[in-house]
Amino acid sequence: MVPVADDGNLVGRQPETALLSRALDSARTGSGGSVTLLRGESGIGKTALLEWTRARARERGFAVLRAVGAEAEAELAFGALHQALWPLLERSRTLPARQREALECALGLREGLPPNGFTVGASALALLAEAARRQPLLLLIDDLHWVDSSSATVFAFLHRRIAELPLVIVCASRPDHAATEGWPIDPVDVGALDPTDAEALLRRRHPGLANTTAGRVLHEAAGNPLALVELPRQMHGDHFKGIVPLPDRLPLGQRLEDLFAARLRRLTAPAGRTLLLTALGGGTTAGDTGAWLHQVAADAAETVIDEIEASGLAHLDTFGRLEFRHPLVRSAVVSAASGPERRRAHRMLAAGLPTDDPRRLVHEASAALVPDEELAGRLHEAGRRIARRGGDAEGALLLDRAAALSADPDSRARRLTWAAVMAARGGRIRYAAKLVEELRRTPVPDDVAPLFAYAVVYVDQGHRVDLTSSFTLLPEALDALTAPGAESFGGLAEQVYFKLLLAATYTDDARAWRVLEDHLGNVSPLARLCHRAWSDPARTGQGVSEELRAQAEEMSQEQEAGGAWLLLWTASAVDLADGEMWRHFTGQHAYATQGSIAKARCYQDFLRGRWEAAEDCLREAEAADELGYHCNALLFRHYYAHFAAGRGDEMGLREIEQQIKPVALRAGMRFVTDHLTHLHALVALAHGRHEDAYCGLASLTPPGVLPRGLPWFHLPFFDFVDAAVHTGRQREARAHLAAGRAARMAEISAHHAFLLAAATALAAPDEEADARYREAYAVPGCEQWVFELARLRLAHGSWLRRNRRAEAHDVLREAHRSFRELRARPWEEQCAQELRAAGHQVGVIPGGHALLTGQELRIAELAATGLTNKDIGKQLRLSPRTVAAHLYKIFPKLGITSRAALAQALRQDSW
Repeated sequence: MVPVADDGNLVGRQPETALLSRALDSARTGSGGSVTLLRGESGIGKTALLEWTRARARERGFAVLRAVGAEAEAELAFGALHQALWPLLERSRTLPARQREALECALGLREGLPPNGFTVGASALALLAEAARRQPLLLLIDDLHWVDSSSATVFAFLHRRIAELPLVIVCASRPDHAATEGWPIDPVDVGALDPTDAEALLRRRHPGLANTTAGRVLHEAAGNPLALVELPRQMHGDHFKGIVPLPDRLPLGQRLEDLFAARLRRLTAPAGRTLLLTALGGGTTAGDTGAWLHQVAADAAETVIDEIEASGLAHLDTFGRLEFRHPLVRSAVVSAASGPERRRAHRMLAAGLPTDDPRRLVHEASAALVPDEELAGRLHEAGRRIARRGGDAEGALLLDRAAALSADPDSRARRLTWAAVMAARGGRIRYAAKLVEELRRTPVPDDVAPLFAYAVVYVDQGHRVDLTSSFTLLPEALDALTAPGAESFGGLAEQVYFKLLLAATYTDDARAWRVLEDHLGNVSPLARLCHRAWSDPARTGQGVSEELRAQAEEMSQEQEAGGAWLLLWTASAVDLADGEMWRHFTGQHAYATQGSIAKARCYQDFLRGRWEAAEDCLREAEAADELGYHCNALLFRHYYAHFAAGRGDEMGLREIEQQIKPVALRAGMRFVTDHLTHLHALVALAHGRHEDAYCGLASLTPPGVLPRGLPWFHLPFFDFVDAAVHTGRQREARAHLAAGRAARMAEISAHHAFLLAAATALAAPDEEADARYREAYAVPGCEQWVFELARLRLAHGSWLRRNRRAEAHDVLREAHRSFRELRARPWEEQCAQELRAAGHQVGVIPGGHALLTGQELRIAELAATGLTNKDIGKQLRLSPRTVAAHLYKIFPKLGITSRAALAQALRQDSW
């Protein structure tokens, strides 16, 4: 820990404490809640900052909740959440029955229908909101990198939804752990102390340290507060006073745990065993500490506690629990113990827990040396039980342990297969991939072959971006799962069907479509509707939107949880995954669907004109890559390409294409490559290259043809007619409109209806044009398609300027305003040209630049103000490396070689 100075502040942590103080003040005064993530190496002072925050919060009238991640509890679903909410559970009686039951089931306090997905998060939020009505709350989460996956996901859910609550969440994590998956939050990096602060800390804690020794400690510690405090404590008196030279090397970095080894060796056996039980026992209570002391020390418990506290390794907190002074002490205690000592401690811990407590099984497994089928069976059942409570990731760990203890090879393979499926569903796809590779080296029993096929395909699709196994394994799995009397594996047939439908949509593989059609009678109405929406919507999509709404309204809570991904994918086909449809994913979806929901949101943000969210796609892509979900990362970048194309950012589109097209080509993902063809045509339209646009679009959808292999045919439909009209191809435009009317596009979705009406207006003869434009404006909900509506107004304004000039101004001004808000500058300039031609003055396009992309311009403008790459990255939510890469391209474009020349170059080249 970093010590507290006389004025109550931590040495060298003024920026961090000021930030945390502002967060507390904001919550206390009703300005809203916040989340701060402290990130830093071991010993850097994160825990000290948490303690400082706790003290200040209590002074200001906060109620303080706390959870500490522990390796020993990483396999227990919702373990950390249980720690955090335990003081509030008596208030759960005020919650609606559904939320109270979900929370109590997740925390293992009652039996009943297991909660699904984020129901637990919504219930936890409601409980915190109820408590916050009485006084502001502070939730401290230490060692977030060791928090169980289920709790971490709930904490991520909470942090996005506390803006209106007097609740402050402060977390601490190491930088080399992906503990904050799904958290769009910039961490506060807690770094080494600067030399002045490091010396001040060293002198305050060790005033008698010789100058020569102090210089060596300052050099070796390199600003690490723990090392500064602890290194002198390990020195012989003559070393401390500078009488005897120090040894050649002092233990630092990864060896910080060794700082405590000498103290551990000096402890008596009862004290050492007590610390080991505490280290392996995870989150403890006063009762746990008392029981362990009684077991190892009997009547000498008070003496043992005195010895432990005198060692400085741990102390009793105000609740009577043993608390390590630093997480490294816990690691040192475990590392110092021998194998037999650890197994003996695990047996003691297991004996003190109820027989149905999952922690007992974990300790029993850790104590086992040889296969134990009875124990493996109990672990298997506990893992399945935890998974039913929403803890798939933790269930996978228990199944993996069960497999290791299995005496029979077939039983081992079955349990490993279940572990792989749970890991995949639970958001640990790299772990699932490891288990799949292990399974491939051993025969898999026939009775779990469909489950194994699903695990393999899940990993191949999501992690390896390889769809080959989808077409070789899933058809056989579907046949086996739908055979009379077959094991259902909890509705696996529906999930396998969806995975195959996804692969077919991405690739247009004829084999997959045939299998899907053959099995239509074996799946749910929602699965059949999803097939209709994607297989050939120009022929089968009529009425899908209405049927989807009706089915969604009739779905029960349990069905919603099981069919969330089918509901989402069907909604995405007809552009309904927004507004009311999101109600079905608020609190009812499983954790494994979060990536799909985020992808749908990115695409809907594009369609509905929320283009300020464009960079969210790139942030989500980086997070997906870190977690191993490389297909998700590809698709997030693919959706970012839509924003670049809509803004006419040709260079930005090509940059993103270079990242995703090779992978998409290798995987045969026409879904991505065909979209890229369309997006290049959209850029060409933005820049007035209508011939280029027409040729690209005709390669996707020839005149009058709405191909089956293009299930999203409606997206380039309007663009095709636009390009055809501008290149004088009226016959081709009319043929395409006739095909759209024959397909009854307007009956597929509101978006289809608007695009058909808008395209009809573009191609209408002069005597009908104004009426057709007004019919398009009258399509219900047309205002939600912001970009396409602005383009329709541009076309209408252009027609009015040529035919009824006096009426053009208002229509063009509205289009100009929309394009400006979207930062679609080429389209904005087209509007400006039409307005000038109509005799109206138009000002300079604000922020426009002739040489730079929109992203490059924002980075250049910030750099010109003197901000560092790190500061720019924080503002734009980019990594400093990405900022540097953009600057590397910006300088030669502007003909400069330094940041100092940016401001002048931007002024010279502005439009």
